[in-house]
Amino acid sequence: MTSEPGRRVLDPEHDGAAFKALTHPLRIELLGLLRQHGPATASELAARTGESSASTSYHLRVLAKYAFVAEAEHRDGRERRWKSVHAVTSWSNEAMHRAPGGRAALGALRRRQLEHLERSLARHEADLESGRLDSAWQEPSGLNDSLLRLTPESLTELWDVLAAKTAELAARDAADTRAEQVVVFTAGLPLAPEPPVASAGSATTEGSAHTGENAPADGNAPADGAAPVDGRAS
Repeated sequence: MTSEPGRRVLDPEHDGAAFKALTHPLRIELLGLLRQHGPATASELAARTGESSASTSYHLRVLAKYAFVAEAEHRDGRERRWKSVHAVTSWSNEAMHRAPGGRAALGALRRRQLEHLERSLARHEADLESGRLDSAWQEPSGLNDSLLRLTPESLTELWDVLAAKTAELAARDAADTRAEQVVVFTAGLPLAPEPPVASAGSATTEGSAHTGENAPADGNAPADGAAPVDGRAS
């Protein structure tokens, strides 16, 4: 697997220890904060997370051991500053399922992403309510869940199209003063057919939910509390 600029592609066969290090909730939170806000000291990150400086310092050293973070330029000689080495971490799901312990690590990382979604939603709502975000963001923001019938090839194509379009829009808006950080969550989770469930006095029913809120346009930046990860390595 070949990493591209700004993206680190992990190989589950050789990077098992790095995966394990990344699944720790505080470590992925620290990595996300560095990716969003830029270089910081252990003390600054402790203030953001509510942890002790000793704790954040220890976990930053673990992240540095596995090359997720590195020392940044120091403002002075009193305290070490850290920066994220890459903007995104990705891997091959197929390789993860083959690797010993890979499924458990993948599940842990995905649950960290769900926690990130919950925190991001709460922050988004608070930012709109307080006026920190302009009301122009009300209409395009939101969540969307769709139930589609696709082949594996079509789902792969959908991921590729989304990746290309988000990169295009992020590049276009990079210098626009109106641009804000936008957290974009995407999920493509195939589901096997469920066995029929017969209810008393009625025919077998099958239901699906679809909410019609608009999906956000783009933003390849993490919100507080999680590092952007992508389970599909190219």
